[in-house]
Amino acid sequence: MQFRAILTSIALLGAGLGSWAAQAEVAAQQPRALTRADEAVVEMQQAFRKGERKRLAALLPQVRGHALEPWAAYWELRARLEDAAPEEILEFLGRYAGTYQEDRLRNDWLLLLGSRREWTTFAAQLPAYRMNDDREVRCYALALEHMQTGANVKAEVLKLWYAQRELDEGCQFAATQPYAAQKLSNADVWHKLRLAVEANRPRMLRAVAEATMPKTVPALAELMDNPARYLSRNFSPGVKATKELVLLALIRVAVNDPDAAAALLDGRWNDQLSPEERSAAWGVIGKQSAQRLSGEALDYFAKAAERELSDEQLGWKVRAALRRGNWKAVRGATEAMSDEARLEPTWVYWRARAILARAGSEPERDLARKLFESIAGVRGFYEQLALEELGQRVGVPARPAPLTEPEREAARNNPGLQRGLLAIALGLRGEGDREWNYSTSLHTRGGMSDRELLAAADLACQAQAWKNCINTSERTRGLIDFEQRFPMPHREALLARAGQIGLDPAYVYGLIRQESRFVTDARSGVGASGLMQVMPATARWTAKKIGMLDFTPQRINERDTNIAIGTGYLKMVLDDFAGSMPMAAAAYNAGPSRPRNWRGQTGAPVLEAAVWIENVPFNETRDYVKKVLANTTSYAALISGQSQSLKGRLGQVGPRDASAPQANAELP
Repeated sequence: MQFRAILTSIALLGAGLGSWAAQAEVAAQQPRALTRADEAVVEMQQAFRKGERKRLAALLPQVRGHALEPWAAYWELRARLEDAAPEEILEFLGRYAGTYQEDRLRNDWLLLLGSRREWTTFAAQLPAYRMNDDREVRCYALALEHMQTGANVKAEVLKLWYAQRELDEGCQFAATQPYAAQKLSNADVWHKLRLAVEANRPRMLRAVAEATMPKTVPALAELMDNPARYLSRNFSPGVKATKELVLLALIRVAVNDPDAAAALLDGRWNDQLSPEERSAAWGVIGKQSAQRLSGEALDYFAKAAERELSDEQLGWKVRAALRRGNWKAVRGATEAMSDEARLEPTWVYWRARAILARAGSEPERDLARKLFESIAGVRGFYEQLALEELGQRVGVPARPAPLTEPEREAARNNPGLQRGLLAIALGLRGEGDREWNYSTSLHTRGGMSDRELLAAADLACQAQAWKNCINTSERTRGLIDFEQRFPMPHREALLARAGQIGLDPAYVYGLIRQESRFVTDARSGVGASGLMQVMPATARWTAKKIGMLDFTPQRINERDTNIAIGTGYLKMVLDDFAGSMPMAAAAYNAGPSRPRNWRGQTGAPVLEAAVWIENVPFNETRDYVKKVLANTTSYAALISGQSQSLKGRLGQVGPRDASAPQANAELP
């Protein structure tokens, strides 16, 4: 099993054995047996998840002295943190000083202290908190700063409060506490309520209203339940609160039926709302319409002032404009974004394309070229496209100088990296990944240099912890080791299978890298399994199609079975979409029926595939397709030794020819 190979690799690394190939061979021959302490650690993790406090206390003595003792001690204390004495917590923090578990427990304690308003202890512990990435802790810190000094923390509090996806007590307190002191305005609160309605967060909506505007709670409940009925009532015009409630009802309608909301706004409510309120409504209507790939979306956005639109809404305006080929609108929307959003490679690329499409002078063409140059490279989808706009192709960068033995030794001797690999080997992948990420992040020793990151990635690669290898290697800033970032485990099996069924092996590798990071026993939250993350129903259907008569669900994580079924399904999807890699990748992630709908009906425009991909309504699928295609191009460069074109793999996407046969209409 892979975890036994990792366990043995860890021991061999400590002994200084050389290449990964040699380690893997020895690991296969001499798998390290699990000790009773190993088993106790695993049992403690399970007991922690079940909240079995007595079981945790009984098992802890068996783990003393084990490399993962910090985790065991953390689970035991965390399970009863609310009842623990401060002295016991401080003793833990001292005993495990410098570890991830110390910082993790301090994070948990700060949240508890903030919720209890124990500000003296909170203030004493906050400076020692190294991760400093918990939004709720930051909100408590801002609230404390405001209470102690009267500092103006409004801008940061609003940013954190507005970014909430789920209700948390810390940011709610940080916002409502200065609101009570009249440091936040009614307009700030109404904006939060708009966000909650648009995101369909009724619990958050009610909590915000109860803390700030309790008289609005009954009206909010009514408009959330039946916005059309609410809007049919007679209202007194000109009352700010009434107009805001009407706006919330219109937003509620727009989430479910943007065309209906547009009709209401164009009719009765056009003259009764302020220009800002109308722009807010049209922004939501435009976004919801664009996500449905409606041809009306850009017209709806045109009725809103761009300065009133959020970056997210402006992003959807760009997408709607791309579908219409309206480069003027693309440029206007990208330039209206915040400074932060405007620097994202996605919007840099499309802004440059918009300038180039309408460039009438050399200065304009020069501006577009400089924008492409600012992002061009091999690191991602738009970076690769920008490289091609400059007349270059995607090649393999020069490999950094080989790691020295002292660099490798430093990685091998890093306690956090050792604990991370051991936890992964024992099946505690979540804990192992967190420990690993913490140890390679900016939270320790000022952060790892590029050379240190390469050494840590190499350590993970040698232990066959491919996810950690890839993710760590991707974080280097100035140096790029392509062979490390794009490893090719199971090479013989994958190349042979791809050749048998006529699949581009670079495409298979690009997809697996995104699906599972080469973790053979990976399992998603929805039940997809193995290297190629195949769903059970899809596996059964595909097994029949490819003639795998001996398939059983228990075999789905077997390497060769998973590869055979995953590649077989991918080939059928690719054939169904006439060889379109972008559409097949979208189908693999979201199911074939969705990209069939996203390509449009007869008469829909034929789009360059980059435009089609950017308009994929699901954030996850859009990001997935981009990464699979960029991965594919990088793998093709590695496999072939020749520079490659991402554009050449994209092509165009348009409605299916009604007369063309459909390869697999029954694809699941």
